[in-house]
Amino acid sequence: MSEKMKVQQDYPLSQKRPDLLKAPTGKMLEDITLEKVMKGEVDPEDVRISPETLELQAQIADADGRQAISRNFRRAAELIAIPDERLLEIYNALRPYRSTKQELVDIAEELEEKYDAKINGAFIREASEVYEKRNKLKKDE
Repeated sequence: MSEKMKVQQDYPLSQKRPDLLKAPTGKMLEDITLEKVMKGEVDPEDVRISPETLELQAQIADADGRQAISRNFRRAAELIAIPDERLLEIYNALRPYRSTKQELVDIAEELEEKYDAKINGAFIREASEVYEKRNKLKKDE
């Protein structure tokens, strides 16, 4: 994956570079077929996107000058390591008036330290600042 993605040459990855795509379990895209699903040889984890695939998509977006979508792919790649239940808790904590500034900072630190999700940690810190300026934080109890 060291070579940079080229939009016209590599997009869409599933058609032009399936050799680069694999599930978080290590199964290659070619190993995930309807026949194997029907036989029970493909598990739900086999059809989840991997951080590596999201990074490839981000590189394609970068090459096409689409930095916003590129950032979104990289944020998503970090979130894969976080359990779904915790993601929902964080989502709810980000709703206006649900968290204090310190609670949001604590979430940012958790993301950075426990999950190495530096981009998302910075995003939560930025949200805490914006919420503070706009009076959208929960009042300290």
